[in-house]
Parts: sequence; C-alpha cells; structure tokens
Amino acid sequence: MHLVVPYAAAASEPGAQALHGLRLPNLERLLARLTPTLKTATDADSLNLPHEHALAACRGWQIRDGCLPLAAWSAHADGLAPADADQGWGLLTPTHWQVGSDQILLLDPAQLHLDEDESRGLLEALRGLFEPEGWALHWGAPLRWYATHDSLRELATASLDRVVGRPIDLWLPDRQTGRTLRRLQSEVQMLLYTHPINEAREARGELAVNSFWLSGTGCTRSLVTGDHEPSIDERLRGPWLAGDWAAWVEAWHALDAQRMAELERRATRGEPIGLTLCGERVAQRYDSVRMGTWQRLAQRWRRVDSLRALEPL
Repeated sequence: MHLVVPYAAAASEPGAQALHGLRLPNLERLLARLTPTLKTATDADSLNLPHEHALAACRGWQIRDGCLPLAAWSAHADGLAPADADQGWGLLTPTHWQVGSDQILLLDPAQLHLDEDESRGLLEALRGLFEPEGWALHWGAPLRWYATHDSLRELATASLDRVVGRPIDLWLPDRQTGRTLRRLQSEVQMLLYTHPINEAREARGELAVNSFWLSGTGCTRSLVTGDHEPSIDERLRGPWLAGDWAAWVEAWHALDAQRMAELERRATRGEPIGLTLCGERVAQRYDSVRMGTWQRLAQRWRRVDSLRALEPL
C-alpha cells in the first residue's frame, strides 16, 4: 500500500507556524518503521506541484514540467476514452477571476458551488468558440471540463492549484506559445459576461463563472502505468488553499488518527508500506525495507519528530 499526502506542509509563515501546532503520534510511529527513499524537489516557478511529479513517477510517466498528462488520466477515470494514442488533452476548469486595480486573482473553483445543469449549460455556450478552432470539448463533472486539440500535446500549462489565490499573469503561457489560448480566454470572458446563467447566479448572490483555467496538458501516449497506483488523500487541500490553518491542523489530526494509524498497524504486521509526504517544494517518499533481527529491535526505540520530517517540504 502506498499513500500520497499532498499539502502536508506550507512554506508561508502562517503555515510554518501551524506546523508547530501539529501532534501526529501515528505518523511519528509510522516514520520510525520506514526509510526515506525517493525525493522529488521543485522550485517556486515549477508549473506542477511536487505531489503531481510524485504521482507521475509512480505511474511511469515521462517527467516534463507542465506537460504531465493529468487531464488525459482524469478524463479516462471519468469514462472518456481517448480517440487515438497521440490525442492531446487539457483540463478546462470553470473559474472566477477576481479583477483588482493592479492584478487578477483566480479564486478556488469550489467557491462557485456550480451544479451540473449550470455547468453543462455553460460548456455548451463555449462550443461555438472552440469547435471552429478544431478543439473538441467534453463534460466530465461540474468543475471538470476537457478539451482535445493537437496543440495540447506539447503546450506546457500551470497546475490549477499553483494559481488559486494568486495573480494569474505569472502562470499564463507566454504570448507566443499561448496566443490561441489567451484569445479564447478573452472571448470566453466576453461571452460569459452577460450569459443568463451567470445573471441568475449573481441575482442569488453566487459568483459568476467568468473564465476558465487550462491545465494538465499532455498526450495520451504518455499514459503508461506503473505497477501500483497509489492512494491519494486530499483532505488537507481545501484548508491549505484557503489559508485556514486552524482547519488544516484539524484535518491533519484527523488524517493522523485514521490513515496514518491504519498504515502504522499494517507496517507493524510486516506489510510493505509506502508513504509520500508532499509540500510546496518537495515530495519525500518513505518505504518499508527488509531488516535483520537487530535492526527490528532497534526500530522499537527509534523516534522520529514529525516536525523535522515536514518542515523541509
């Protein structure tokens, strides 16, 4: 069993302070039984987050920042079969761009509370802009639209979670390679500005869907799978993105009491265990390894400080 935990730490000062409030006894006992193995480091400008690189490595994908075929993978999970092995896919997420005096922020799409009928209606409205350009649109879920187009095989795009709550300008493709995308975004914004679905949403106090974010671009040919698909626990994502550190600490404590306790019990029984903890900069994997009798005895007295394990992430 291999568990991947995204958003396990934060580099911001409030997030770093929240780390000191964590009490994770099950994680500490588990880490005492595991050995650090693969470490994946990124920088602040990486288009994909460390946990996305870690998942790509588990799945045996070719690692190319910004071109991990996450949209094709998600589309397959949503039951959308690729048309051919060279098909380029992208995830189109309906979003609200908050326009300020000097910057545009992308809000967390979860704040839209978008239902299926609204989502399908808005996607249908976009077809007249995309299909004449040779793009095909597909519906997967209220917050998961997909596009297929030849250009999406090689177009590097930033992960949605890199951009949530941040100015978008730093994360858009450059004006040369992303020329068509930027034009489509402008046309979509004009089309949605007075769309009846948005007028109804605003009348009842909901945010308008005024744009989209393209991410997860890549080719279906890259969808080679590794031997074992890891389990992913994303309960830390919501409070992490919202900067709600009290809720994040509470979610971590629940994760420790549940999943970490389960893994520690499995490790105690001698089952092979993998754990990857991921922050903004680093994904660190831990694995159980074969030990001799004396090593196992020494392990009982070993102590791992969870703070020291999480801080470098």
